[in-house]
Amino acid sequence: MKFGIDRLLSEPELLQQLHGRRVALVAHPASVTEDLTHSLDALIAAGVNVTSAFGPQHGLKGDKQDNMVETADEVDPAYGIPVFSLYGEVRKPTGQMMSTADVFLFDLQDLGCRIYTFVTTLLYLLQAASKTGKTVWVLDRPNPAGRPIEGTLLLPGQESFVGAGPMPMRHGLTMGEMGHWFIRHFKLDVDYRVIGMDRWLPEEGPGFGWPEDRVWINPSPNAASLNMARAYAGTVMLEGTTLSEGRGTTRPLEVLFGAPDLDGADVLAEMRRIAPRWLDGCAIRPCFFEPTFHKHAKQLNSGLMIHAEQGFYDHHAFRPWRLQALAFKAIRRLRPDYDLWRDFPYEYEFKRLAIDVINGGPALREWVDDESAEPLDLETKAGSDEERWRAEVADLLLY
Repeated sequence: MKFGIDRLLSEPELLQQLHGRRVALVAHPASVTEDLTHSLDALIAAGVNVTSAFGPQHGLKGDKQDNMVETADEVDPAYGIPVFSLYGEVRKPTGQMMSTADVFLFDLQDLGCRIYTFVTTLLYLLQAASKTGKTVWVLDRPNPAGRPIEGTLLLPGQESFVGAGPMPMRHGLTMGEMGHWFIRHFKLDVDYRVIGMDRWLPEEGPGFGWPEDRVWINPSPNAASLNMARAYAGTVMLEGTTLSEGRGTTRPLEVLFGAPDLDGADVLAEMRRIAPRWLDGCAIRPCFFEPTFHKHAKQLNSGLMIHAEQGFYDHHAFRPWRLQALAFKAIRRLRPDYDLWRDFPYEYEFKRLAIDVINGGPALREWVDDESAEPLDLETKAGSDEERWRAEVADLLLY
């Protein structure tokens, strides 16, 4: 199969449409061709007049480790073009940035999760292009989480850099498809095009969205594997808690939690008691780890490891958002007074609890904290929202 960048470079009629135009590239370390050449190098080698580049959160080089760690603008040392940061002094492209090109190629590998900020960066680019008369092409890439949809819809007024609009946590779209939804939902007047993938099969195993013949390259420092990408729509919620998400280890965001004062085996037993079906589609095992940095650094953490991989993965049964919610619920029932929710500035939101920013509203936190709330209560709320989203985007699917 071919990703969007590979099609662009291999089809002369597509390249010809960029002839005589100034081109900007939005990219990160995973923006590579099928032979692992970075898209910036490949485009310039193909004769495209690249006049600027843009890096999202974590930077064009992907070197910034944590949230709210900004990247500065710079000049590319090899090509002498400006490299603008969309996670520095600004997160929305300025008029001066937009003036550096006529066509903006968006070539970011996404994880299929609303909170992964590359989604919001696409929206901001489309909004800037609609105001300045610029053209945007998305060079489409796989959604490694595939087509399944999960989570409650973001509520009006809860928008943030990790919540671009009323979509669920696990949205089931590619970036190209998401661009079409943004344009329709926000009523944008923009010259937009998707350079689609060739022979992407999101519902076919064993990859279910990620082709087995393509190397996984971290799109951000802690997105280290396909297993992480599959689990991320759940494990990202750990960022809004006092529990470790495994940062500072070799398997970040592949655990349901880690903490020095909890017992992973006890939590797993309680999860199985509360809602055993929410554990379907993967293997869960108790584990121990000692983060070298971040939460609970240099302490022995007990936790639970997710294996949505190898022979344990069932693509349609695995529901990471519910799985993570269940882990929170089990901890709350075992330890009613446990200090679970982390109160700190999260992605430039200073007034709302991070867990609510992450979920686009308080529903999940309220369900966890409500002693009388049962799994069916969250299942009903999420199921209704998921069906609404599935119907809303059905006509936008390109594959």
